[in-house]
Amino acid sequence: MEVILHVYDVTNSGSDKANNTIVNINRFFKDGMGLGGIFHSAVQVYGPEEWSFGFCEEGSGVFSCPSTKNPMYAYRESISLGKTEFSRSTVNQILRELSREWLGYRYDLLAKNCNHFCDDFCERLGVLKLPGWVNRFANAGDAAVEIADNTVCRLRQAKTEIVSATKVAYQFLARATANSNLNASDSRVNSNKRSHGGFQGTWFKNLNLLGAKPSSSSSEDTSQSRRKQRN
Repeated sequence: MEVILHVYDVTNSGSDKANNTIVNINRFFKDGMGLGGIFHSAVQVYGPEEWSFGFCEEGSGVFSCPSTKNPMYAYRESISLGKTEFSRSTVNQILRELSREWLGYRYDLLAKNCNHFCDDFCERLGVLKLPGWVNRFANAGDAAVEIADNTVCRLRQAKTEIVSATKVAYQFLARATANSNLNASDSRVNSNKRSHGGFQGTWFKNLNLLGAKPSSSSSEDTSQSRRKQRN
């Protein structure tokens, strides 16, 4: 069974001016340059309905509508993606699985939109994936967001490393300062001990000299002198 991709210009902003701007952007970047644009897509297989994905607060975001007739967007073109070898019952089983996995509240314009859903659906059907231009703007935006997130994480990591290094450096300097002060204190104590020891040694030496006993010869001379005075 043939698998067909239906592509729409996204014109559900509620503003005619904004919708016209989107159409002109798509014409310029896709039709004029072949780069891409802002598109909605849906997949048709087995039957007149197409399947896609959108936001809802509860339940599955997978929905269907008559092919090329989605009232929220402006139909642009259809692209054949090949033929699936799966039976209708198998395709229905794939759709049930997708309905359980693709919940509406998880919709994200850049990371999990209708084009991502169609890519997943086509991959499971075993046919070609979407042409690159269909979802190129969303992929580019998602990549930019990822780069920005990675940059923020790296900056936070660098900040943490700087703070840690600063703490280590502060602790090292604190220990070095404490050791320096302790060594200086020990030096002063040792110096004082040496000074006091020298002073005490000199003081005791002088004390001994002052209190030294006279020699025997001096004592005899003093005794003889006293006897002569008596005579």
